[in-house]
Amino acid sequence: MLLAYACLSGFKLFPTDVKSAFLNGLINEEVYVTQPPRFEDHKLPGHVYKLKKALYGLKQAPRRWYERLSNFPLSKNYQRGQVDKTLFIKNSENEIILVKVYVDDIIFGSTNELLCQEFVLDMQGEFEMSMMGELNYFLGLQIKQLQNGTFLNQSKYCRDVLKKFEMDSCKEASTLIATSCYLDADEHGTAVDQTKFRGLIGSLLYLTPSRPDITFVVCMCARFQKNPKESHFNAAKRILKYLKTNVGLWYPNEATLNLKGYSDSDFAGCKLDKKSTSGTCHLLGASLISWNSRSKHAFLYQLLRLSTLQ
Repeated sequence: MLLAYACLSGFKLFPTDVKSAFLNGLINEEVYVTQPPRFEDHKLPGHVYKLKKALYGLKQAPRRWYERLSNFPLSKNYQRGQVDKTLFIKNSENEIILVKVYVDDIIFGSTNELLCQEFVLDMQGEFEMSMMGELNYFLGLQIKQLQNGTFLNQSKYCRDVLKKFEMDSCKEASTLIATSCYLDADEHGTAVDQTKFRGLIGSLLYLTPSRPDITFVVCMCARFQKNPKESHFNAAKRILKYLKTNVGLWYPNEATLNLKGYSDSDFAGCKLDKKSTSGTCHLLGASLISWNSRSKHAFLYQLLRLSTLQ
């Protein structure tokens, strides 16, 4: 969503990193720690330290760090997002700055460069930070910011997954799954290594943020992780063949802000539990901002359909 809005607004995004983030959290509880081995105070060897700030390993550390980090932009007249609580927004005379926080990594961008500079100075005055130039890689996502839009993909991760499962020299597949293929428990099929199959499914799920086209089939294969068979593993390997084509998400500039949504569903398509599989996607202008695929009970879908008809 942040990428889509940034592209539509015509401004670039920049990453920054807070050094030793959890050590910045102020704790309210009384916490005492023993003196580190070989660093004891020779005058007071039997004493302990009372902590003023959090340490790595304390269960309070993540909560206290985020509390301090979120309170700081709020004190600078930023507003917290209503849906995404890690998004902070500030409006200033028809200009806007967006700040997205993920633990100690921060992405920010603005329609006015002066607001970016002001944010950097404020943060550097409060925390020890490192600036990394224009955003091009974040949480495994490769981001290419161009004049006419932004391209987001995970091509490097795709290559690593193909190499990990020895599929880097395979032929490309133009489709994810055969139209006549309906996966079931395959109780009489040949069993495969559960660990390898689950590792493959986990790797594919990590790709869904930039490859919404594989979400449905990956989730279908994920249903058989408890007792995977050779047929399930072959279906998952076909997804790897499909990933040989390097595609991603394109967020163009100067698009409209019309929000459109699409949904579709089958009826009792799953052979195991007779559940329906539904999928939805939402676009802001021409930019895809959210999507999902999930299974639901068929009778619930039928009730919803009947209530809609009435």
